[in-house]
Amino acid sequence: MRPEHTDRKYEEELKSLRERIIQMGGLVEDQIDRSIKALVDREAALAETVIERDAEVNQMDADIDELCVRLIALHQPAGKDLRFVTTALKITTDLERIGDISVNISERSLELIREAPLKPYIDIPRMAEISRRMISESLNAFVHEDTDLALKVCQDDQEIDDLNEQIFRETVSYMISEPRTINRAMKITFVSKYLERIADHATNIAEMVIFLVKGTSIRHVKEVPRSI
Repeated sequence: MRPEHTDRKYEEELKSLRERIIQMGGLVEDQIDRSIKALVDREAALAETVIERDAEVNQMDADIDELCVRLIALHQPAGKDLRFVTTALKITTDLERIGDISVNISERSLELIREAPLKPYIDIPRMAEISRRMISESLNAFVHEDTDLALKVCQDDQEIDDLNEQIFRETVSYMISEPRTINRAMKITFVSKYLERIADHATNIAEMVIFLVKGTSIRHVKEVPRSI
């Protein structure tokens, strides 16, 4: 039988793991917001801040990985706790990649800021808001084991896909009608695709939650189910 103080430390570390994942999620959400604000408001300094803060995201990823490995090595969790820790390891990978994508958006923003605006940004900020919300909801679903919320995140991904396609059609129209816009239009298309990838990572997290709680995989299905 484990000593009581060991059990208490184990529970505290599990709680710390939950808190750190939420904290990392909040950081990458902020990175998304800043990268899009830099683009819309043409703030080069803000875009550069996002790029610089990526080291903080990477450090949080490394710290959480270390905590997970320590939990497994020292406490040998089993059953539900083991599934929770191993899922947390996968989630931090998705969050770290979202951080990288925010850097990509900021880099394209810096390039676009140097040129005259092609068009008002309407759908890009909308995509960013939906993607950011999907991250928040997928992490809340993980912490609270809420499969209904996780399923909602998976369903919301279609809205992002639709907006991405709409932006692609619009930018292609610009490129066809005015070849001088090709460079700017392509970069806007890249930003839209980056946001679509962020939503995919949020969906990955939600799918992991559903598998964690229900033991049911909905990856690669043709249509997201209405209920689990």
